[in-house]
Amino acid sequence: MNLITAEDDKTKKEKTLGSQSLFRGLQLIELLGNFPNGCPLAHLAELAEMNKSTVHRLLQGLHASGYVTPAPSPGSYRLTTKLISIGQKALSSLNIIHVAAPHLEQLNLITGETVNFSTREDDHILLIYKLEPTTGMMRTRAYIGQHMPLYCSAMGKVFMAYEKSQFAANYWLTHRDIIEAFTRNTITELPKMLEELEDIRRLKLAMDREEKELGVSCIAAPVFDIHHNVKYSVSVSLPTAKLKHVGAKALISAVQDIAQRISHEIGFVS
Repeated sequence: MNLITAEDDKTKKEKTLGSQSLFRGLQLIELLGNFPNGCPLAHLAELAEMNKSTVHRLLQGLHASGYVTPAPSPGSYRLTTKLISIGQKALSSLNIIHVAAPHLEQLNLITGETVNFSTREDDHILLIYKLEPTTGMMRTRAYIGQHMPLYCSAMGKVFMAYEKSQFAANYWLTHRDIIEAFTRNTITELPKMLEELEDIRRLKLAMDREEKELGVSCIAAPVFDIHHNVKYSVSVSLPTAKLKHVGAKALISAVQDIAQRISHEIGFVS
């Protein structure tokens, strides 16, 4: 026979109340994140679907802990910069491959094609992850750790598109000796590249139309970080003949979806 003492019952109730207070406090923090200039207590209570006395009590606890402070407008509250410090510590602990790999593996299974994941290192792409195709026999020459030019690949053009406005012009000026036509489709003229980069920013999508290697096409999308900077790019490579056969629409949707999921995991909010 199990006997529940008054002390056990009290401890259980305290744990339940503590959990409720924690969840409600976190809910208030999330809501206040939408009001950088502060939110009136009454409106916050309405949004959180709590009574004002409960919200006031929770805000006092958050204030005492340094997460919330009164806003200039009377009766309003806003978040403090303490949360920025915590967020930066969380971001610094992220291993991007650990975060991105499950999503990239899913893209590999969905498309059956080669999946690439890269970052930018100075004026080159650095390939940091690659998955071989699950269907077909084509294997690209790219390998993990490889450096590739920016101007003649889908991922490279993604990085160029989201750099500062003068980046492409400066790149063309300082890399004039290496910009060459690998195929008849390689973009080697700056005005045409600027048009291409504008389309990439508009569509959040880049294409390699056999610009580095005949018979091979690539679809890439940007991965944004918490500061809305493009730190990584994800792409799918496949034979051009197969791309024409299956159509680009489904592949584009899959690449963009995976890029967006990785972006959200590393703190991006659209």
